[in-house]
Amino acid sequence: MRRVAVVGVGQSKFGELWDKGFRDIVLEAGREALEDADLEGKEIEAIFVGNMSGGRYLGQEHIAALIADYAGLAEFGIPATRVEAADASGGLAVRQAYMAVASGMHDIVIAAGAEKVTDVGDPMEILSASVDIEWERFVGGNLPALYAIIARLHMETFGTTEEDLALVSVKNHKNGALNPKAQFRREIRVEDVLNSPYIAEPLKLLDCASVSDGAAAVILASEDVARKITDTPVFIEACTQASDYLALQSRKDILTMKSVVKAAREAYRIADVEPKDIQVAEVHDSFTIAEILAYEDLGFAEKGRGAELIREGVTEIGGKIPVNPSGGLKACGHAVGATGVRQIVELTLQLRGEAGKRQVDAERGLALNIGGTGATAVVSILRR
Repeated sequence: MRRVAVVGVGQSKFGELWDKGFRDIVLEAGREALEDADLEGKEIEAIFVGNMSGGRYLGQEHIAALIADYAGLAEFGIPATRVEAADASGGLAVRQAYMAVASGMHDIVIAAGAEKVTDVGDPMEILSASVDIEWERFVGGNLPALYAIIARLHMETFGTTEEDLALVSVKNHKNGALNPKAQFRREIRVEDVLNSPYIAEPLKLLDCASVSDGAAAVILASEDVARKITDTPVFIEACTQASDYLALQSRKDILTMKSVVKAAREAYRIADVEPKDIQVAEVHDSFTIAEILAYEDLGFAEKGRGAELIREGVTEIGGKIPVNPSGGLKACGHAVGATGVRQIVELTLQLRGEAGKRQVDAERGLALNIGGTGATAVVSILRR
């Protein structure tokens, strides 16, 4: 296996992009990544595209071929592959691109992710297709409802409070206010979260990430190629994937995402590090309880003590391990297929020292991208 580095990153703004089409936002991210790497399209050898539901959001299938076409790469005949794993589609696209380079199959590839959701009436309804339709969704178990069950049990078992959940949202909005490409660039207060309406008790409106439009792209290259392209390569030390039961009812413990635990342990083993060696993280905070679970399942805190990290400011910018300096899904927005790629964009900027006002001091970072309620997890560890 060859070492693989990120040599170029690009991202569109996330949000309700009414004035832009799917092609526009993908080209914006891809063009920015190529310019960042100082490469031309003809130098790219393969494309992997994370996209959850183009067929339902856009009425468009064959997404990878469409992107290759409008990116001007179809004339070169390079392979373009769509990758789907619900919310984890972007992270899995990065993993597929990583393996293509690490294996020696290709030297320079693009991993991209994109979703355009504002053209349909209820984007969350489509996103909730990531759960078990027959045994959960059919009886009302959409994503907010299922995460609410997890949150309620965490509260009853470990004493986590609604104020703890609110602190996650407040932190991520504070960070998002510093991110020029975030959907919500404004700070909020704990009382704002607590006074927002319930979506699925105990989760309120401001405990939930919005589903948004957006695209992100990263260019990966083998080590020898990367060192010719850039003076600041960011190496992917590990990129792992694991699965869990689709329905919560099938799991022995719904307060532990087994997929996250397994993928994280494997990533730590491959990178030869421990949780304490991670200095910045981008985690999947589709709901505030998901970030607290991530603290625990990634090994940053013991099970049941995740809320202590947010209470004590450990995960703030300037804390021991800043989490979601981008604003996370909560403030940056959740462009489903793009989220996992955007996390890698953010970590790359952080490790290069190019994150502007939200910059943290770190040499190694971790990204966690999950699908649905954790049936799929992708963990990546990067180092400058």
